[in-house]
Amino acid sequence: MYQATVGQRGYRFGGLRQLMAKASPARSGDYLAEVAAESAEERMAARIALADVPLKTFLQQPLVPYEQDEVTRLIIDSHDTAAFEPISHLTIGDFRDWLLSEQADSAMLAQVAAGITPEMAAAVSKIMRNQDLILVAKKCRVVTRFRNTIGLPGHLSVRLQPNHPTDSLQGIAASMLDGLLYGSGDAVVGINPASDSLPLLEKLNYMLDEVIQRFAIPTQSCVLTHVTNTLRLMERGAPVDLVFQSIAGTETANRGFGISLALLAEAQQAALSLRRGTLGDNVMYFETGQGSCLSANAHHGVDQQTCEARAYAVARHFSPLLINTVVGFIGPEYLYDGKQIIRAGLEDHFCGKLLGLPLGCDVCYTNHAEADQDDMDTLLTLLAAAGLTFLIGVPGADDIMLNYQSTSFHDALYIRELLGLKHAPEFAAWLAAMNITDERGRLRDAAANHPLLLALQGERT
Repeated sequence: MYQATVGQRGYRFGGLRQLMAKASPARSGDYLAEVAAESAEERMAARIALADVPLKTFLQQPLVPYEQDEVTRLIIDSHDTAAFEPISHLTIGDFRDWLLSEQADSAMLAQVAAGITPEMAAAVSKIMRNQDLILVAKKCRVVTRFRNTIGLPGHLSVRLQPNHPTDSLQGIAASMLDGLLYGSGDAVVGINPASDSLPLLEKLNYMLDEVIQRFAIPTQSCVLTHVTNTLRLMERGAPVDLVFQSIAGTETANRGFGISLALLAEAQQAALSLRRGTLGDNVMYFETGQGSCLSANAHHGVDQQTCEARAYAVARHFSPLLINTVVGFIGPEYLYDGKQIIRAGLEDHFCGKLLGLPLGCDVCYTNHAEADQDDMDTLLTLLAAAGLTFLIGVPGADDIMLNYQSTSFHDALYIRELLGLKHAPEFAAWLAAMNITDERGRLRDAAANHPLLLALQGERT
């Protein structure tokens, strides 16, 4: 039992799970699940009580039962007690103060990352302001490699997302070359296919690989299909760079995605055996999003943000090259408006980076949410200031296959110019060699005889 008094009224909370949920900032998904605080005053009381909870409590009282959930077992069984030791005496309130202190520099945060559980990260985020989330995330350094180097300080990568509603190879190629000429694609060239047809998925993999190999682009490709399809593609000899999968924070929700930890491990080993990376062996790419566990009724009474943080334990176990939250994609049922989307994006980024993940964000919203592109501009700017690993680049910011609003190639140019952020170094050298950028790294106007444009013309004929 946890309790706190606000004004003249005392509040009691039946357990850690309820306390965490009541302390969460207001969001529509938690109200839908009937776990949210009933008033701002109750929310504040929960935060006051949560601040006094020792970090050790989260190792002793799992929010989702150990016996029922393989994600919980992963979190507890893989916990690094040596990494935890420097912060093991702290409460959640103390932990917040320590994270904001000069003692918690980049080296120290990297040292303790493996000792922090997702629930600890989620708990401390609930008592932090937006500026706190930004400042601490900025101090976290997470670097990954496959064919280039992602996550260096002062750098920002972009996933080039050339989706097409009919999986037209020509349409995808046109969007891909458009993005490259805008300097996008150093995180990954990643297609969300409209079809699960294995022959089509194979053609997409070969097309992406052909472009990358033909122009010696120091990047990686990914067709974002189900992990079982990717395993079959690798068995057929397709040129797979990264294995993609959407993941969630509970075993039941992951089962709804048709996955398990064992299946992800099998796919990782298969991708590693191909040895396609030239600089590193981070071969996995994950996507997450607040609300996935709740929408599947697989949250065990845990609030949506804590469930999201638990998904990062799954990702961390497989050392991904990339992971991003698709923060506003699930819809207003879980994040109602721009204010909730912005807060959730900052929380996700903070928790992921604190746990040692190369977290990016699909800064996005659906057309029936109470949000607009100005809200996305705000979130993009805040995340980039916080050291965002990568964002999404979609032609015109309007994904015509998935039917949602994201960020564009031009948005990437804006944020690079505003904050002086660089491409992955290997990709930056390629852009200069291809005469796409000048000696200062700024975009050049593409001449009509540019090799990429000539290649596109060849595809059309």
